[in-house]
Amino acid sequence: MYRINEMGVPLFAESALSSDAEWQREHYDRIAAAYVEHLDYPHTEVYLAYLDKALDDAIGGRSLGTMAELCCGRGEAMRLLADRIEAGVGVDISEEMLNAAVREGVRAEWTFVQGDATSTPLADSSVDSVVMLGGIHHVNDRDGLFREVARVLRPGGRFYWREPVSDFWLWRALRALIYRLSPALDHETERPLRREETEPPLVAAGLELERWRTYGYAGFCLFMNSDVLIFNRAFRYLPGIRALTRFSVWLDDLVARAPAMRDRGLQVVGVARKKETEE
Repeated sequence: MYRINEMGVPLFAESALSSDAEWQREHYDRIAAAYVEHLDYPHTEVYLAYLDKALDDAIGGRSLGTMAELCCGRGEAMRLLADRIEAGVGVDISEEMLNAAVREGVRAEWTFVQGDATSTPLADSSVDSVVMLGGIHHVNDRDGLFREVARVLRPGGRFYWREPVSDFWLWRALRALIYRLSPALDHETERPLRREETEPPLVAAGLELERWRTYGYAGFCLFMNSDVLIFNRAFRYLPGIRALTRFSVWLDDLVARAPAMRDRGLQVVGVARKKETEE
């Protein structure tokens, strides 16, 4: 038996959590309001639109069918991709983030539930697609996470993600420092992706990597870190901040198109496909 809170969210993960999952629940329950506020800053919205398009390009013309969004927060992926979804379920460890998702408005074909991304309350082979936006790097047990993604995906289904990535040595060095200094981050429970560490557990789980492309350079550093860089929050008061952010997006996109820089961005958009049959 599980409790259902006043917002109608089933709480499937109130107990028996891993230490990492418990930390993430406490952390995001505490910062939920500030996190949502940062996402609504004008410069963040403009830069996010660029990253949203990168995700849309990775999906291409495919329908997402029945979709699960893991580490869903307030359901960013479900809202962004609503026209591609037949039905959707958002799973997150934080009750407060799920409450925020419900307050944003829930379609009849959407459900939000509390759950651990490595052990979701979803049936085997129950969804056509899984999406994670900024959730993988919060999960240290990548083997368990990718096995869970493969378990809930139907054969031939796809896993889409957009995450912090540190394939480039400079970003690894900067993040090693920032993750230790910022009270909003925790270097022990948050680990940006690296391709050499990500692809093997994906393959071991039965997921074939189809796409790995990075985005985000100087503009991302300036306009997409309001939760970490305090001065960034003041940008919302600057006249013309949206135009300035659009210019930075244009510059970052120019850099991303250079062959030598394609694997050196701060964000990666990836796609992996579950095998049709067991080998």
